[in-house]
Amino acid sequence: MTTTTFLKRSLYTFTFFFTATLFAQQVVPHYKTQEEKDQLSSYNFKRSVLTDPPVGEVRTMAEWEEVEYLVVTWEPNFPNILRQIVAAAVEECKVIITTQNETSVSNYLSSNGVDLTNVIFMDEDWDTIWIRDYGGNTIYSDDVGDRALVDWIYNRPRPNDDIIPSAHSNLQGIPIYITDSGTNDLVNTGGNFMSDGLGNAFASELILEENEPGNPYGVSPKTEAEIDAIMEAYMGIDNYIKMTALPFDIINHIDMHMKLLDEETLLVSEYPEGVADGPQIEENINYVLSNFMSPFGTPYKVKRIAAPPSESGNYPDNGGFYRNYTNSIFINKTILIPLYRPEVDGPALAQWEEMMPGYNIVGIDVDNPGENLIAQVGAIHCITHSIGVSDPLWIVHQPIADAAPSETVTVDAMIKHNSGIASASVFWRTEGSTNYTEVPMTLDSGDTWTTDLSIPSSEEEIEYYIKGTATSGKTINRPIVAPEGYWKINVDGVLNTEEFTTESIRGPYPNPTDATVKFTLPTRAEINSVSIYNILGQKVQEITIQRDISILELSLENYETGMYFIQFNASQGAVTKKVVKK
Repeated sequence: MTTTTFLKRSLYTFTFFFTATLFAQQVVPHYKTQEEKDQLSSYNFKRSVLTDPPVGEVRTMAEWEEVEYLVVTWEPNFPNILRQIVAAAVEECKVIITTQNETSVSNYLSSNGVDLTNVIFMDEDWDTIWIRDYGGNTIYSDDVGDRALVDWIYNRPRPNDDIIPSAHSNLQGIPIYITDSGTNDLVNTGGNFMSDGLGNAFASELILEENEPGNPYGVSPKTEAEIDAIMEAYMGIDNYIKMTALPFDIINHIDMHMKLLDEETLLVSEYPEGVADGPQIEENINYVLSNFMSPFGTPYKVKRIAAPPSESGNYPDNGGFYRNYTNSIFINKTILIPLYRPEVDGPALAQWEEMMPGYNIVGIDVDNPGENLIAQVGAIHCITHSIGVSDPLWIVHQPIADAAPSETVTVDAMIKHNSGIASASVFWRTEGSTNYTEVPMTLDSGDTWTTDLSIPSSEEEIEYYIKGTATSGKTINRPIVAPEGYWKINVDGVLNTEEFTTESIRGPYPNPTDATVKFTLPTRAEINSVSIYNILGQKVQEITIQRDISILELSLENYETGMYFIQFNASQGAVTKKVVKK
C-alpha cells in the first residue's frame, strides 16, 4: 500500500535545534553569490583530466531505473531534511554520505532511528549541498553493459564539489569520463538535465549560453551542434531538447518546474493564468508538443501540478520563493517530493499518489523556519543524486491506454540484460480483483517480447504489469513497484462526444512542418473523414479515413506556406487542429 510521510513543523524538538547549532556553518546558496561571480574570470574551471569519451555506444539511465547508490553531501544546516532522505533511501539502496564528521553524523542518524547498515561515509572536502549539479551521471555501454559515470564541468567556482564524482568513482571502482579536455570541455549542471533512458534529454537553453563564445568559464566556444555531439559521444543523447529559460528562475534549471515520470509523460508546474513563469512554461510545452515525439513515436503526455504560493499568496514574480512539487527523486520504489505547508501539500500528495500507484511517496518539508532549503533556490532533487546498478535488467514498454470489450490487444516490451533474457510475462487482472493472471510472452525479434491479451467482454479497467527474468536468474517488474503498482487499460465502448472533443486526438507533429504532419487517433472513435481548410475557411482537401488506423500522416508538401485547420469528423462530433506549413 502507498504510504505518505511528511514532516510537521510542530515536531521540531530541542534536540533538532541543538544538533543544527552544533554542526552549523554558513550556507552556500544554490545560485552564484556575488563573490563567486567576481571569481569567474580568474577561476580555472578546467582540471585537465584529459578524459576521452567512451568507446562505442552508451546509454544514460533514466531516473526511474534501478538505483544502487543514493549520494548526498551532509550540509550541517539541514540535518533534519537530510536525515529523512537517508532514512527513506536506506530502505531502497545504499547511501553514500560525503562528510568529514562521520562520527557526529552517524551518531545523529542512529539516535534518530536510522539504520546505518546501508550507509557508506566518504571523507572528502566539499563546498555545498547541491550535489545534483556536480554529481556524476550513470551511463551503460551497449544499453545494459558496463557501468560508468560522466562528469561535466561544474558551473560554479567550487573546487571541492567539482571533484566529488571522481571521489565516488574511486570509492566504488566505477570508471569515469570527464568533459574537461580539448573541445570536449562542456559546462553543464544536473539540475538542468532530464533523460528518458532512450537517448532523449531535456534542458533549458542555459546549456547553450554557458558554452557560447565569450562564456565566463574559459571553455572553448561551441555551437548547438557541437554541444549535441559531446552529449551523444559521452552520454548517448541523440535528441537534446532545449527550451527557453524561465524569466523568474534565476538558476534556469528545469527540475525546478518539470519532471519526467516515464518515457512519454512530462509533469510540469502550473501557475494561475498569467502569473510568474506560467506563460513561458506553457510556451515551452507547446514547443515540445509541436516539434518532438516521445520515443514511442507518439506525442508526449503532459500532467500539470499546481505550484504553491507563499503563505501570503506571493509567487516568484512578486517576491515568493520558487516553490514546486516537481523537484523530486525516484529511489527505486520510493519517490521523495518537497513539501511546504499542509493546506497546499495535501492535493499535491494526492496527485502524486494517483499518478504513481504503488510507490512510497515521501514528502519532506523544505520551507520551515529551522531549515528553509527552498529559500536557497533548491529542493529535494537538487540535494540528491543517484548511481544506477551495475547489472540493469531493463524493460521498456508503452502502456496501453484503452481497449474495447472483447478486443485482443498486443503487448510489446523491449527487455534486455547483459546475460540475456530467459523469459517474460504479462500479469493482468480486472480492477478490484486480488489475483493476477500470468500470460507468457515470446521473443519476437531482437530484444522485443510480445503476447496477445484478450480483453474481457465487460467494461472493466484492466490492471497489468510486465515481469522479466534474466538468464542469470535476476528478475524485475515494470513498473518497478508491481504488483502493488501497475498500468491501467480503460475498457470502454465507443468514445462519447465529450471524450472525443477534449482528449482523443494527439498531435500535430511536427508543427510547423515543411512536408508531412502526423496525428495519433483513438482506437475507440468513429472517425470517418478529415477536412483540411485554409486560413480563409476554404476546404482544400477531404480525406476518407479507415477505421483501423491509429497514426494518420498527411502530406502538406505541395501546400502553400501558411496556416491550415485539420478537422477530424466522427459520429461523436468534430475536432479541429491547427498546423503551420513552412
